Amino acid sequence: MSVYRTLEYLNGISDDDVSRLRAVGIHHTNQLLHRASLDIDRKRLFKKTGITSERLLEFAHQCTLLEVSGMERWIPLVRRLGINSMRDLHAQQANNLHAKLIEAIGLAGAPGLTDVEYWISQATALDIVEHPEPERLLPAVE
Repeated sequence: MSVYRTLEYLNGISDDDVSRLRAVGIHHTNQLLHRASLDIDRKRLFKKTGITSERLLEFAHQCTLLEVSGMERWIPLVRRLGINSMRDLHAQQANNLHAKLIEAIGLAGAPGLTDVEYWISQATALDIVEHPEPERLLPAVE
């Protein structure tokens, strides 16, 4: 079940970005995720809003992190640890990530190891954001 969160939940989103997205009917993070998960859709959204595809990709990644059940309150810390996408989360070892969280906030405030394992288990199913194709460089001289 998705929770409807306003766009202001996204780190680094400006009031101008929010206004532009709302002007095209995007009011919640899950709407943005579904309208910006594919590279071609981000390009279309850029044409309609003027928000760059790169920023839209960053926002889409944040939206997927918000979809991970039970992780929302720790997202700012997880992002500071360099985990900014489902791909990043899936690559983590639960024990190591759990230890880093404890190191950062103390045992009393940290999520349990089973919580961290659950977050990582969700990462594969929630990894719906398509990364842009790398541009192919053409040889200058053939």
